[in-house]
Amino acid sequence: MVSFLDFEKPIAELESRIADLRDTADAGTVDIESEVARIQAKADKLLVDTYAKLTPWQKTQVARHPDRPHFKHYVAGLFEDFMPLAGDRAFADDQAILGGLARLGGRRVMVIGHEKGDDTASRLRHNFGMGKPEGYRKAIRLMQLADKFGIPVVSLVDTSGAFPGVQAEERGQAEAIARSTEQCLALGVPMVAAVVGEGGSGGAVALAAADRVLMFEHAVYSVISPEGCASILWRTADKAADAADAMRVTAQHLKQLGVIDRIVPEPVGGAHRTPVVAIAALGDAIGAELDALSGLNEIELRQTRRQKYLTIGQF
Repeated sequence: MVSFLDFEKPIAELESRIADLRDTADAGTVDIESEVARIQAKADKLLVDTYAKLTPWQKTQVARHPDRPHFKHYVAGLFEDFMPLAGDRAFADDQAILGGLARLGGRRVMVIGHEKGDDTASRLRHNFGMGKPEGYRKAIRLMQLADKFGIPVVSLVDTSGAFPGVQAEERGQAEAIARSTEQCLALGVPMVAAVVGEGGSGGAVALAAADRVLMFEHAVYSVISPEGCASILWRTADKAADAADAMRVTAQHLKQLGVIDRIVPEPVGGAHRTPVVAIAALGDAIGAELDALSGLNEIELRQTRRQKYLTIGQF
């Protein structure tokens, strides 16, 4: 059953009416198929109309939907022969950032990404997708391994940000994020990053400084959360919607600004409603970008990547 967001209440009410009618039909008292079809058509149209004009804050809510596909779902739905690689060879294995060798459409790749978890136990185990220093050092290790053997890198970004705890800071959180970003930029193999949910601050950039940055239609990508921005500017998180508008967090805004390269369409109602379709669309987009990059040598890759990021923000 779909979990409805606040702005989807009118749709939820129509779906509830349909469920009530079906319960009546189960009781064998009346034929309600024509009425169900009428209400379903109204609900479907309302869903299309609602998602055609989402505000940045509403897109933020969709990007955070608990039923959106996570790293493990993309691995299961897109990649074959996935072999997880664990640990940073220095401190521990961070479960918020996962990765390993796999095949995408017959092509060997190194896939790395954030895993948020999808129930209470797994969310705690994966620390809600907030990577610690050892997670980013694991990502560095995997990228270096891919570089050594000439394997393209695919990263799936979905995090509210890197873990801000005291112990993470003691173990060099900022340095690990910076080194991971540096490693992305230094790769001599193609790298394609996809923001599949939230792209939060340096915790996202550390896995997204790629040759091509893709973004789902209803994903968000920003230097700080709308709530965090509102707390700084207006001293209250209640202004989060205003902050989201001002921050240009959506894929559409970021494509215009040149921060991302491609918007991947989602099924009507968001990736959480039809995950299989969303996952397939992302796989096609990643494959197309890897094909386009396959003809570049390591010098050309580094040069074009450098130019890409130096150009961002120029007028």
